[in-house]
Amino acid sequence: MATTLIWIFVFLGTFFLMEFLAWFTHKYVMHGFLWSLHKDHHLKDHKSWWERNDFFFIFYAIVSIGFFISWDSFGFWFGLPIGLGIFAYGFTYFLVHDIFIHQRFKLFRNANNWYAKGIRRAHKMHHKHLGKEKGECFGMLIPPIKYFKK
Repeated sequence: MATTLIWIFVFLGTFFLMEFLAWFTHKYVMHGFLWSLHKDHHLKDHKSWWERNDFFFIFYAIVSIGFFISWDSFGFWFGLPIGLGIFAYGFTYFLVHDIFIHQRFKLFRNANNWYAKGIRRAHKMHHKHLGKEKGECFGMLIPPIKYFKK
């Protein structure tokens, strides 16, 4: 029982820590020294479905897989809930960012509750700035409360 609770705590802790890591990476890496990979997402100066920005998704997938390997091959017990927490956050991010907000697949078009509206407003403010400076709203799942107000 205690082991299960620890496993759940590690999984949930990892999931919520990923929101901070996504915010940090987005603000200081994507809008910083790796802007060259992220700018096509803001400028939409390409005709491809694939964006250079998608390399960040691949990076986090590799990190998640690394934790799965550490659990399976080296017996690092926490590797499984950490790997699953990163995977769950990445999947949620994909659903919210790529499918719901940017409509890379035409799903969730009719979601119109208070949370959906707040997420859309925050992301719209983020994309208002086309350059790497003067950005705002770098997180994804927990935007500032002001975007939930009318």
